[in-house]
Amino acid sequence: MGFRVNVFLLLAFYLFPGVKSSMVSFSNNGYDGIVIAINPSVPEDEKLIQKIKEMVIEASTYLFHATKRRAYFRSVSILIPMTWKSNPEYLMPKQESYDQADVIVADPYLKYGDEPYTLQYGQCGDKGRYIHFTPNFLLSNNLPTYGPRGRIFVHEWAHLQWGVFDEYNLDRPFYISRKNTIEATRCSTQITGTNVVFKECQGGSCITRPCRRDSQTGLYEAKCTFIPNKAQRARESIMFMQSLDSVTEFCTAKTHNKEAPNLQNKMCDHKSTWDVIMKSQDFQNVSPMTGKNPPPGPTISLLKAKQRVICLVLDKSGSMKTEDRLFRLNQAAELYLIQIVEKGSLVGMVTFDNSAEIQNNLIKITDDNTYQKITAKLPQVADGGTSICSGLRAGFQVITQSNQSTSGSEIILLTDGEDDTISSCFEEVKQSGAIIHTIALGPSAAKELETLSKMTGGHKFFASKDINGLIDSFSRISSGSGNIFQRALQLESKALNVARNNWINGTVPVDSTIGNDTFFVVTWTIQKPEILLQDPKGNKYNTADFKEDQLNIRSARLRIQGIAETGTWTYSLLNKHAQSQLLTMTVTTRARSPTTLPVIATAHMSQNTAHHPSPMIVYAQVSQGFLPVLGINVTAIIENEDGHQVTLELWDNGAGADTIKNDGIYSRYFTHYHGNGRYSLKVRAQARENAARISLRHRQNKALYIPGYVENGKIILNPPRPEVEDDMAEAKVENFTRVTSGGSFIVSGVPPSGNHADVFPPGKITDLEAKFKNDHIQLSWTAPGKVLDKGKADRYVIRISTHFRDIQEDFNNASLVNTSGLIPKEAGSTENFEFKPEPNKIENGTIFYIAIQAINEPGLTSEVSNIAQATKLIPPQESSAPALDTKISTISLTMFGFAMILSIF
Repeated sequence: MGFRVNVFLLLAFYLFPGVKSSMVSFSNNGYDGIVIAINPSVPEDEKLIQKIKEMVIEASTYLFHATKRRAYFRSVSILIPMTWKSNPEYLMPKQESYDQADVIVADPYLKYGDEPYTLQYGQCGDKGRYIHFTPNFLLSNNLPTYGPRGRIFVHEWAHLQWGVFDEYNLDRPFYISRKNTIEATRCSTQITGTNVVFKECQGGSCITRPCRRDSQTGLYEAKCTFIPNKAQRARESIMFMQSLDSVTEFCTAKTHNKEAPNLQNKMCDHKSTWDVIMKSQDFQNVSPMTGKNPPPGPTISLLKAKQRVICLVLDKSGSMKTEDRLFRLNQAAELYLIQIVEKGSLVGMVTFDNSAEIQNNLIKITDDNTYQKITAKLPQVADGGTSICSGLRAGFQVITQSNQSTSGSEIILLTDGEDDTISSCFEEVKQSGAIIHTIALGPSAAKELETLSKMTGGHKFFASKDINGLIDSFSRISSGSGNIFQRALQLESKALNVARNNWINGTVPVDSTIGNDTFFVVTWTIQKPEILLQDPKGNKYNTADFKEDQLNIRSARLRIQGIAETGTWTYSLLNKHAQSQLLTMTVTTRARSPTTLPVIATAHMSQNTAHHPSPMIVYAQVSQGFLPVLGINVTAIIENEDGHQVTLELWDNGAGADTIKNDGIYSRYFTHYHGNGRYSLKVRAQARENAARISLRHRQNKALYIPGYVENGKIILNPPRPEVEDDMAEAKVENFTRVTSGGSFIVSGVPPSGNHADVFPPGKITDLEAKFKNDHIQLSWTAPGKVLDKGKADRYVIRISTHFRDIQEDFNNASLVNTSGLIPKEAGSTENFEFKPEPNKIENGTIFYIAIQAINEPGLTSEVSNIAQATKLIPPQESSAPALDTKISTISLTMFGFAMILSIF
């Protein structure tokens, strides 16, 4: 049986930011435009607002000192949900919204913890997506376990804004240093503490013992815990343990621990966090503030989310006659109005050519009759030129004439034409406070459209030859309020050119988290096909059940009454016309009920623009609530202006473009550039054969939970962190499909001809592992490709040394390993290789450092991999060794509130 979670009503509001457009700016040492959004599910609580304010004020001061007087928080907005009562103190938002917020405040999904974290899956130096705090974390006393909340915010801000990573590693808490000592994974190494194993506490006392060394790994046993001293002298590092009073800085090149097996070293080539931060765009040509006084405290504004207001601004110029564009516009706009827009929204419509005409003032969407008042006015004739500014101004007029503010309202602008006067209304657009989503149709659409989206925080889309491109774009423009129950989900988007008397067949799984407000929509280019649809119980629907409207826009839809049956739906379309024609099937639905969270898929590119030969990365996030969905097939379809499509299978394997394995973020490099101009991205996520599962494990990129401290010769333990048992760490998810648009991006600098992929080397290997087996070293890694993560490399170069710096700083002169028998596999495959290092006799405790490069057929070489470590260990006569610098025996336990105080003897 598939995994289904029923939770309280308040959990029905989760929406994950997709293509995020942060409003944060940095000038004169101050950050402005930071948005902290409270989820609509969170019960109203004035204390929560006060705690957020206190955190921001404290964080600003800590940030100022952490950046050596270079930065502070100058202005922050707290976005209050519509579900809270009105207050004279609350202002009207502009482009601020929940799904574009930098920080979200929302309950966790299921029971697994209030740990603050940052959703971060880009490369070193790339910005993260958002910071997540739970209300309970903000309202409770977490001082012993995480430190002051202001410090935690700065730790997470470094993830979010500067793209640095944690300097601890919960999976590898200890490592063997080049001095052959066991060290806690940390930065800096000046952080002191003790290593202990806590046995079960009974009868008011706890038994402890020194950590034992594992004879196979040379490291401490799995239950060994590093307990830091409360009193420290070290000032670094915030990305390791910001909770320590002495820690006020980031690790620098001087204090950075390059040996530690942490994500910062893996992702940033052993650079210190401070080095990465100083290379960020924020700190280019920025000097520390002068004077002795600290900067002023941040200005904190309270904004209250408003009712959704939308105006469609649609191009009906003469060029819309070509390639059935007007028909496609009508099909997509009708689908949007009937199936995507949330009930209760206010919607209006403007059409434009040389001038603009208001078709509908704002109408509140309540039932089918209100939809029809708008769809009846969709443009039927295309003629004239293109005046985008006229359309936008009329859109603003629609909003204000209905006594609504343009601030926070949305405009969906669709055009296929050029307009060299579009920049004339940029200032009006800025002042309006409206959010503008742009859809560029065809290769000639105005090049400045993306500027409108960027300056207002809107989505941007591009549709060209893909007949379903417009429908996919409109389907992605859902509410940014955070109310997931209202959000339409796309299950199918298929288009095929079907020959005479041929069938197109397909299946659509409807999982148990969805099924409300379900529509099946068929479109055609010449004649309505014969339609057969069967639900999981065998009930059948035919052509007569699919209704056409009076617009004659070559589309028909079937709305399933009530809740759609759970299981696999099967459809077939027969082209009865004498000629071949394009047939499409689109399926949309919503969450089954407010108590059930559906699986959500979002997608985006690593950047909005690319200049050849720079590669891009495709990202897709698949999640249920805040939990990642694993083990599914995720495919990206990328289309250029000529209709050329590239299909990529995305991976969540922690190699190549993918930062972290099994985090629900599926990634892949994109290098197949075919010409300059706009490209569109669509992603399909499929769970088949009961292989999907959700992970309940703790997330990466979060503030470190501190188990306790050593203070005045005693160990003071904090309350235990909620842990997930191994057999409960994952739960099955039933079969499902999701389709989502990832927006558009622009490529430039592509040569007119030739194999453009030849300029890319194999990808860097980031997961090289090494271990001794008898006298041999065994290596394993994920194979890169000929071109980054595609194809097969030609050969590998493996080098080895007993000195870490030889590999890191002078790889080409380190000893070469014979790899004559090693033939590279296809990208994404697991590689295994075994060799015997020189000399023949190796002393006990000898550490070898190994790294690898891949070379492709044109002779291009990858970056040097991560550095793996293998230690030669000869098992001692004794099976254990005492922990370093630790003398701990049976101890007495005293309970003080939640803390346990343990004496060290």
